[in-house]
Amino acid sequence: MGMLKLKYLFNNVDLAEMLLKNWEFDKESLELFKYYRISSNAIYPFRVQGKPQLLRFSPNSEKCRENILAELEFISYLRSKQYGVLESVPSKNGEELVEKQTPWGEYYASVFKRVSGIQIGETDLSNTIIFNYGKALGKLHQLSSEFEPVRFKRWSYSDALDWMKKVLMDFPLETSALEEMELLKHYFNSIPVTKSNFGLIHYDFELDNVFYDEKSHSCNVIDFDDSMYHWYVMDIVQALDSLKESISPETFPLIKQSFMDGYRSEYDISDDMMSLIPACRRFANLYGYVRILVSMKEKWDNEPQWLTNLREKLAKNMKNKSSCFGTEIE
Repeated sequence: MGMLKLKYLFNNVDLAEMLLKNWEFDKESLELFKYYRISSNAIYPFRVQGKPQLLRFSPNSEKCRENILAELEFISYLRSKQYGVLESVPSKNGEELVEKQTPWGEYYASVFKRVSGIQIGETDLSNTIIFNYGKALGKLHQLSSEFEPVRFKRWSYSDALDWMKKVLMDFPLETSALEEMELLKHYFNSIPVTKSNFGLIHYDFELDNVFYDEKSHSCNVIDFDDSMYHWYVMDIVQALDSLKESISPETFPLIKQSFMDGYRSEYDISDDMMSLIPACRRFANLYGYVRILVSMKEKWDNEPQWLTNLREKLAKNMKNKSSCFGTEIE
């Protein structure tokens, strides 16, 4: 997961309310703001005519406008193909993306309807559910392979690597991360890109971003904030790793099989593409590592306890992610 700089993780109800006033909302539902969460965006729940919706916002300095507009375009394409995906809600002025000057700086904001179902991680992870989870990813890739952006294009893994290189230049001690970046660049440059193995991926197709709807036995997908052009295998790796963390090791082979059966029922991925798994995992580790590095750069005196705890947790996370930096890619 990406994360905003630590200074943007503080709860700011006044800012959320200022931004929300660009949309219709039930005034009494502002009490739901207490269920906010902030990671790569700030998310504040509220209601409109009793129906749950989510306000999403982030500082302009942290996001690229074209990337957000490209994300919204991709979501709208998926909806047009009847794919289960979140739906954005236009502002009072008819904009999907609102850009506002506030006392805390410039912000991008969007609103989405809450999707139906429960997070896959909250289900019993039965074979049927896992099959449908894999099927939803296969269908996403099948639709992605036919997608031609009209106005805006998301960035690619290669742009992400260039961004990492630029960031690492400001951290002279991060030599092994820089070495890892060069290794991955070299490795990925040697892999053929075809219409069937490479396209716009979700990049965060984990258990908490996919909801299972018991009634329709189908999935609804949220949070395309990190989507990028990459090999489709990248999504498979992260979905399977997310599953691996949630189940016992002995049931994993069977669960993996159900997931891949579901995936292949919608999209055909060749076995030789699966050899990219170790490199994709390394990419995810490096990208996560660099993003944490950026978010933790600033420090303040007398930080609140939750921030001190978060720093410790993030430092441990970075240590895990960097354990194989610079070693040969299998």
